[in-house]
Amino acid sequence: MPEVKWTKSSYSEASGNNCVEIAELGPTILIRDSKHPHHPRTTVSRTTWTAFTRTL
Repeated sequence: MPEVKWTKSSYSEASGNNCVEIAELGPTILIRDSKHPHHPRTTVSRTTWTAFTRTL
């Protein structure tokens, strides 16, 4: 898998170890738990991610 840049919400704690992180990889959004960055990631389409974030 190519190198990806993980980001988290600006509302996350300063320690950064208790949040959800996302990365964009072409038409795909990767989602992971910052406490377990090497565990399996959830993958969704950009369309699904956009629909999800609009409900928040």
